[in-house]
Amino acid sequence: MERIGIFGGTFNPPHIGHIQAAKQAMAALKLDRLILIPDNMAPHKALPPNSPTGWQRLDMLRLAVQDCPGIQVSDLELRREGVSYTVDTIAQLRQLHPKAKLYLLMGTDMFLCFQNWYHWKQILEDVTLGVFCRGASHEPAALEQKQTELKKLGAKVELVENEVVSISSTQMRRLLAFHCAEIFLPQGVGDYISRNGLYDVNAHWKQLPMEQLEQVVVRLLNPNRVAHVLGCRDTAVELAKHWGANTTDAARAGILHDITKALDGPLQLTLCAAHGTILNDFSRKYPKTLHALTGALVAERIFGENEAVVSAIRYHTTGKAAMNLLETIIYVADYMEPNRNFPGVEKLRHLAYTDLQSALRLGLEMTMEHLKRQGNALSPESKEALAYLSSHQTPV
Repeated sequence: MERIGIFGGTFNPPHIGHIQAAKQAMAALKLDRLILIPDNMAPHKALPPNSPTGWQRLDMLRLAVQDCPGIQVSDLELRREGVSYTVDTIAQLRQLHPKAKLYLLMGTDMFLCFQNWYHWKQILEDVTLGVFCRGASHEPAALEQKQTELKKLGAKVELVENEVVSISSTQMRRLLAFHCAEIFLPQGVGDYISRNGLYDVNAHWKQLPMEQLEQVVVRLLNPNRVAHVLGCRDTAVELAKHWGANTTDAARAGILHDITKALDGPLQLTLCAAHGTILNDFSRKYPKTLHALTGALVAERIFGENEAVVSAIRYHTTGKAAMNLLETIIYVADYMEPNRNFPGVEKLRHLAYTDLQSALRLGLEMTMEHLKRQGNALSPESKEALAYLSSHQTPV
């Protein structure tokens, strides 16, 4: 009996994580072939604005698997049009392969919500579920519970260990916009993206007017970060007006300060490597702190911001010795914008309009205490900033 795997998704864009997972499924499930199927319209989420067409995603996927024996790409869901319900796809494949054993591949997140799928019981009658297990700390118990639950309902479930690059298509789109995605793209896909101007790789974002800049930044942030970033921008402008700083620079530094925050530690290192940045020992040990450095890189090289804006972004988390007015404003605005809520924030907000240097010092001291409670080290720049403030009492 032929064993056929079915691996659907948006593939927006296809990346090496998809291909490595497909190869591992081929081996683990002893598949004779694996069919990758880009959907036309996913039932659980809409494609982001400016996404490639389904046929472009199909073209990229074909390039991605061109050197992968046993793996093929199907346009079945694109030709069907409308919402791409898995139950309909399986029915079509069952007609084409009536005697085959079908395996439906999916990630852990999709497996855990499988009973929300359209006609999920019918799906279980026709396929064995092949579930990629990424090994996250919370996954084993949740997977075991769901596996037991579905098996009681007659499901056939096999777990596939997925020791591959852990990166989402959402993160891939950010890396493409930041010009550092090449190492995650299968051969030929990067050239196709560049040639067709997909995923903002050929966008001209230097010195955008604020309205357009806001639209771009919001698209690149995690949704739960948007309110903070807009609040930081508006607070920075208010502080700039109060203390006589450049309000345009304050607004641009404020809205761009967390532009790379959505990237995790390893991807922060990827961005640094792609832009030829040499890191110190502290940054290599604590890559999650790198978003200020990478944000400054992106602000300068992708958005064409001036030196004052870039420097304010660079030191908005750590501070440094002898910070200038704009740098101080962005640091303090990040700490006290209206969405912040923690013990001491009201005192910091009062100081921000009465004694800015004391507000800066308070923010640095609170950071130091927070890191100490977590068992983490204070950055060298923060130590230098505190030492400088201790020896200089002149207001900013």
